[in-house]
Amino acid sequence: MDRPGFAASLVAGGVAGASVDLILFPLDTIKTRLQSPQGFKKAGGFRGIYAGVLSAAIGSFPNAAAFFITYENVKWLLHTDSSSYLKPMKHMLAASSGEVVACLIRVPVEVVKQRAQVSASSRTFHIFTNILYQEGIPGLYRGYASTVLREIPFSLVQFPLWESLKALWSWRQDHVVDSWQSAVCGAFAGGFAAAITTPLDVAKTRIMLAKVGSSTASGSVLSALHGVWRTQGLSGLFAGVFPRMAAISLGGFIFLGAYDQTHSMLADLGRAHS
Repeated sequence: MDRPGFAASLVAGGVAGASVDLILFPLDTIKTRLQSPQGFKKAGGFRGIYAGVLSAAIGSFPNAAAFFITYENVKWLLHTDSSSYLKPMKHMLAASSGEVVACLIRVPVEVVKQRAQVSASSRTFHIFTNILYQEGIPGLYRGYASTVLREIPFSLVQFPLWESLKALWSWRQDHVVDSWQSAVCGAFAGGFAAAITTPLDVAKTRIMLAKVGSSTASGSVLSALHGVWRTQGLSGLFAGVFPRMAAISLGGFIFLGAYDQTHSMLADLGRAHS
Protein backbone atom coordinates (compact mmCIF):
# COMPACT_ATOMS: atom_id res chain seq x y z
CA MET A 1 0.00 0.00 0.00
CA ASP A 2 1.60 3.27 -1.16
CA ARG A 3 1.73 6.20 1.20
CA PRO A 4 -1.11 8.63 0.33
CA GLY A 5 -0.05 11.88 -1.32
CA PHE A 6 -0.43 14.92 0.95
CA ALA A 7 -1.45 17.22 -1.91
CA ALA A 8 -3.98 14.76 -3.34
CA SER A 9 -5.67 14.23 0.05
CA LEU A 10 -5.66 17.98 0.77
CA VAL A 11 -7.14 19.06 -2.56
CA ALA A 12 -9.60 16.16 -2.90
CA GLY A 13 -10.81 16.55 0.68
CA GLY A 14 -11.12 20.32 0.37
CA VAL A 15 -13.05 20.15 -2.92
CA ALA A 16 -15.41 17.51 -1.50
CA GLY A 17 -16.02 19.47 1.70
CA ALA A 18 -16.65 22.81 0.00
CA SER A 19 -19.00 21.20 -2.53
CA VAL A 20 -21.23 19.49 -0.01
CA ASP A 21 -21.33 22.33 2.55
CA LEU A 22 -22.35 24.97 0.02
CA ILE A 23 -24.82 22.83 -1.93
CA LEU A 24 -26.63 21.55 1.15
CA PHE A 25 -26.43 24.66 3.34
CA PRO A 26 -30.22 25.38 3.28
CA LEU A 27 -31.01 21.90 4.65
CA ASP A 28 -28.45 22.42 7.41
CA THR A 29 -30.08 25.74 8.35
CA ILE A 30 -33.52 24.12 8.59
CA LYS A 31 -32.10 21.32 10.75
CA THR A 32 -30.39 23.80 13.10
CA ARG A 33 -33.60 25.84 13.51
CA LEU A 34 -35.64 22.71 14.23
CA GLN A 35 -33.17 21.87 17.03
CA SER A 36 -32.85 25.40 18.48
CA PRO A 37 -34.26 26.06 22.00
CA GLN A 38 -36.62 28.83 20.80
CA GLY A 39 -38.24 26.63 18.18
CA PHE A 40 -38.27 26.62 14.38
CA LYS A 41 -40.42 29.71 13.72
CA LYS A 42 -38.74 32.00 16.26
CA ALA A 43 -35.33 30.89 15.01
CA GLY A 44 -36.23 32.18 11.54
CA GLY A 45 -38.39 29.49 9.93
CA PHE A 46 -37.73 29.36 6.20
CA ARG A 47 -36.46 32.97 6.05
CA GLY A 48 -32.82 33.71 5.32
CA ILE A 49 -31.79 30.09 4.92
CA TYR A 50 -28.34 31.13 3.68
CA ALA A 51 -27.57 33.02 6.90
CA GLY A 52 -24.09 32.00 8.06
CA VAL A 53 -23.02 30.68 4.66
CA LEU A 54 -19.86 32.85 4.73
CA SER A 55 -18.44 30.98 7.73
CA ALA A 56 -19.24 27.65 6.06
CA ALA A 57 -17.57 28.78 2.83
CA ILE A 58 -14.41 29.85 4.67
CA GLY A 59 -14.15 26.77 6.88
CA SER A 60 -15.33 23.89 4.69
CA PHE A 61 -12.19 23.45 2.56
CA PRO A 62 -9.58 23.34 5.38
CA ASN A 63 -11.92 21.32 7.62
CA ALA A 64 -12.45 18.52 5.09
CA ALA A 65 -8.83 18.65 3.92
CA ALA A 66 -7.61 18.20 7.52
CA PHE A 67 -9.93 15.22 7.97
CA PHE A 68 -8.84 13.35 4.85
CA ILE A 69 -5.11 14.05 5.28
CA THR A 70 -5.36 12.50 8.75
CA TYR A 71 -7.72 9.68 7.64
CA GLU A 72 -5.58 8.51 4.73
CA ASN A 73 -2.29 8.70 6.64
CA VAL A 74 -3.62 6.85 9.71
CA LYS A 75 -5.02 4.16 7.37
CA TRP A 76 -1.56 3.89 5.80
CA LEU A 77 0.17 3.66 9.19
CA LEU A 78 -2.28 0.95 10.32
CA HIS A 79 -2.03 -1.00 7.06
CA THR A 80 -3.50 -4.50 7.29
CA ASP A 81 -4.04 -7.29 4.80
CA SER A 82 -7.18 -6.76 2.69
CA SER A 83 -8.73 -9.94 4.09
CA SER A 84 -7.94 -9.07 7.72
CA TYR A 85 -10.80 -8.99 10.22
CA LEU A 86 -9.02 -5.91 11.70
CA LYS A 87 -9.77 -3.81 8.61
CA PRO A 88 -13.00 -2.24 10.01
CA MET A 89 -11.08 -1.37 13.20
CA LYS A 90 -8.43 0.36 11.08
CA HIS A 91 -11.11 2.47 9.37
CA MET A 92 -12.68 3.31 12.74
CA LEU A 93 -9.38 4.50 14.22
CA ALA A 94 -8.51 6.47 11.08
CA ALA A 95 -11.92 8.16 10.97
CA SER A 96 -11.83 8.98 14.70
CA SER A 97 -8.36 10.53 14.37
CA GLY A 98 -9.53 12.54 11.38
CA GLU A 99 -12.51 13.91 13.31
CA VAL A 100 -10.45 15.00 16.33
CA VAL A 101 -8.10 16.99 14.04
CA ALA A 102 -10.84 18.38 11.76
CA CYS A 103 -12.93 19.58 14.72
CA LEU A 104 -10.17 22.04 15.62
CA ILE A 105 -11.27 23.90 12.48
CA ARG A 106 -14.91 22.77 12.33
CA VAL A 107 -16.07 23.86 15.79
CA PRO A 108 -15.34 27.62 15.53
CA VAL A 109 -16.94 27.62 12.08
CA GLU A 110 -19.95 25.72 13.41
CA VAL A 111 -20.41 28.04 16.42
CA VAL A 112 -20.47 31.16 14.21
CA LYS A 113 -22.57 29.49 11.51
CA GLN A 114 -25.26 28.16 13.85
CA ARG A 115 -25.65 31.48 15.65
CA ALA A 116 -26.03 33.18 12.28
CA GLN A 117 -28.59 30.57 11.21
CA VAL A 118 -30.89 31.34 14.17
CA SER A 119 -30.29 35.10 14.01
CA ALA A 120 -30.48 35.86 10.31
CA SER A 121 -30.43 39.64 10.91
CA SER A 122 -26.89 39.50 12.34
CA ARG A 123 -23.87 39.46 10.06
CA THR A 124 -21.34 36.65 10.27
CA PHE A 125 -18.39 38.94 11.07
CA HIS A 126 -20.39 40.72 13.78
CA ILE A 127 -21.25 37.37 15.39
CA PHE A 128 -17.59 36.29 15.24
CA THR A 129 -16.28 39.49 16.88
CA ASN A 130 -19.09 39.42 19.45
CA ILE A 131 -18.11 35.89 20.54
CA LEU A 132 -14.47 36.94 20.89
CA TYR A 133 -15.43 40.06 22.90
CA GLN A 134 -17.84 38.28 25.26
CA GLU A 135 -16.27 34.83 25.62
CA GLY A 136 -12.79 34.98 24.11
CA ILE A 137 -11.21 32.04 22.25
CA PRO A 138 -12.97 29.47 24.52
CA GLY A 139 -16.28 30.79 23.17
CA LEU A 140 -15.31 29.74 19.66
CA TYR A 141 -14.60 26.25 20.99
CA ARG A 142 -17.79 25.94 23.01
CA GLY A 143 -19.19 22.54 22.16
CA TYR A 144 -15.84 21.08 21.02
CA ALA A 145 -16.26 18.03 23.25
CA SER A 146 -19.91 17.55 22.25
CA THR A 147 -18.99 17.90 18.56
CA VAL A 148 -16.20 15.31 18.85
CA LEU A 149 -18.58 13.04 20.81
CA ARG A 150 -21.07 13.40 17.94
CA GLU A 151 -18.60 13.05 15.09
CA ILE A 152 -16.64 10.05 16.37
CA PRO A 153 -19.69 7.74 16.75
CA PHE A 154 -20.92 9.04 13.39
CA SER A 155 -17.58 8.25 11.72
CA LEU A 156 -17.34 4.89 13.51
CA VAL A 157 -20.52 3.94 11.66
CA GLN A 158 -20.15 5.84 8.38
CA PHE A 159 -16.59 5.13 7.24
CA PRO A 160 -16.32 1.39 7.99
CA LEU A 161 -19.77 0.96 6.40
CA TRP A 162 -18.70 3.02 3.34
CA GLU A 163 -15.46 1.07 2.94
CA SER A 164 -17.26 -2.28 3.45
CA LEU A 165 -19.98 -1.45 0.91
CA LYS A 166 -17.33 -0.43 -1.64
CA ALA A 167 -15.38 -3.63 -1.00
CA LEU A 168 -18.54 -5.75 -1.38
CA TRP A 169 -19.57 -3.97 -4.61
CA SER A 170 -16.01 -4.33 -5.98
CA TRP A 171 -16.06 -8.05 -5.17
CA ARG A 172 -19.47 -8.54 -6.82
CA GLN A 173 -18.45 -6.84 -10.08
CA ASP A 174 -14.82 -8.04 -9.96
CA HIS A 175 -13.25 -4.57 -10.29
CA VAL A 176 -12.79 -1.44 -8.18
CA VAL A 177 -15.92 0.67 -7.78
CA ASP A 178 -16.40 3.75 -9.96
CA SER A 179 -16.78 7.18 -8.37
CA TRP A 180 -20.58 7.16 -8.74
CA GLN A 181 -20.74 3.77 -7.02
CA SER A 182 -18.57 5.09 -4.20
CA ALA A 183 -21.02 8.02 -3.96
CA VAL A 184 -24.02 5.66 -3.65
CA CYS A 185 -22.25 3.75 -0.87
CA GLY A 186 -21.49 7.08 0.81
CA ALA A 187 -25.13 8.15 0.66
CA PHE A 188 -26.36 4.95 2.32
CA ALA A 189 -23.63 4.99 4.98
CA GLY A 190 -24.16 8.68 5.74
CA GLY A 191 -27.94 8.45 6.05
CA PHE A 192 -27.76 5.46 8.38
CA ALA A 193 -25.10 7.08 10.58
CA ALA A 194 -27.04 10.37 10.64
CA ALA A 195 -30.22 8.73 11.93
CA ILE A 196 -28.66 6.97 14.90
CA THR A 197 -26.47 9.92 16.00
CA THR A 198 -29.18 12.63 15.84
CA PRO A 199 -29.55 12.93 19.67
CA LEU A 200 -25.85 13.80 19.91
CA ASP A 201 -26.33 16.41 17.18
CA VAL A 202 -29.27 17.92 19.12
CA ALA A 203 -27.09 18.12 22.27
CA LYS A 204 -24.28 19.80 20.31
CA THR A 205 -26.68 22.37 18.83
CA ARG A 206 -28.21 23.20 22.24
CA ILE A 207 -24.76 23.71 23.80
CA MET A 208 -23.58 25.98 20.98
CA LEU A 209 -26.77 28.10 21.05
CA ALA A 210 -27.16 28.31 24.85
CA LYS A 211 -26.96 31.71 26.59
CA VAL A 212 -23.57 32.62 28.02
CA GLY A 213 -23.30 31.48 31.64
CA SER A 214 -26.21 29.03 31.47
CA SER A 215 -25.83 25.44 32.67
CA THR A 216 -26.26 24.14 29.10
CA ALA A 217 -23.43 26.39 27.86
CA SER A 218 -21.01 24.58 30.18
CA GLY A 219 -20.83 21.86 27.56
CA SER A 220 -22.14 18.75 29.35
CA VAL A 221 -23.57 16.45 26.70
CA LEU A 222 -25.44 14.27 29.22
CA SER A 223 -26.94 17.35 30.86
CA ALA A 224 -28.08 18.72 27.49
CA LEU A 225 -29.59 15.36 26.51
CA HIS A 226 -31.36 15.10 29.87
CA GLY A 227 -32.78 18.60 29.50
CA VAL A 228 -34.16 17.85 26.04
CA TRP A 229 -35.60 14.49 27.22
CA ARG A 230 -37.26 16.13 30.24
CA THR A 231 -38.90 18.94 28.25
CA GLN A 232 -39.56 17.38 24.83
CA GLY A 233 -39.14 13.63 25.18
CA LEU A 234 -38.06 11.33 22.36
CA SER A 235 -39.29 13.72 19.65
CA GLY A 236 -36.96 16.41 21.01
CA LEU A 237 -33.96 14.07 20.95
CA PHE A 238 -34.66 13.31 17.28
CA ALA A 239 -35.60 16.87 16.26
CA GLY A 240 -34.42 17.54 12.72
CA VAL A 241 -33.71 13.86 12.03
CA PHE A 242 -35.27 13.88 8.53
CA PRO A 243 -33.52 17.00 7.18
CA ARG A 244 -30.33 15.71 8.85
CA MET A 245 -30.69 12.32 7.14
CA ALA A 246 -31.57 13.97 3.82
CA ALA A 247 -28.66 16.41 4.05
CA ILE A 248 -26.11 13.79 5.10
CA SER A 249 -27.31 11.18 2.58
CA LEU A 250 -27.00 13.74 -0.19
CA GLY A 251 -23.84 14.99 1.46
CA GLY A 252 -22.36 11.50 1.61
CA PHE A 253 -23.15 11.04 -2.09
CA ILE A 254 -21.48 14.34 -3.07
CA PHE A 255 -18.72 14.35 -0.43
CA LEU A 256 -17.39 10.80 -0.78
CA GLY A 257 -18.08 10.60 -4.52
CA ALA A 258 -16.31 13.91 -5.15
CA TYR A 259 -13.44 12.85 -2.90
CA ASP A 260 -12.90 9.55 -4.73
CA GLN A 261 -13.22 11.19 -8.16
CA THR A 262 -10.83 14.08 -7.36
CA HIS A 263 -8.34 11.82 -5.58
CA SER A 264 -8.30 9.38 -8.53
CA MET A 265 -7.79 12.20 -11.03
CA LEU A 266 -4.91 13.69 -9.02
CA ALA A 267 -3.31 10.26 -8.54
CA ASP A 268 -3.52 9.62 -12.32
CA LEU A 269 -1.96 13.05 -13.02
CA GLY A 270 0.81 12.30 -10.53
CA ARG A 271 1.59 8.97 -12.20
CA ALA A 272 1.52 10.55 -15.65
CA HIS A 273 4.10 13.17 -14.64
CA SER A 274 6.36 10.81 -12.67
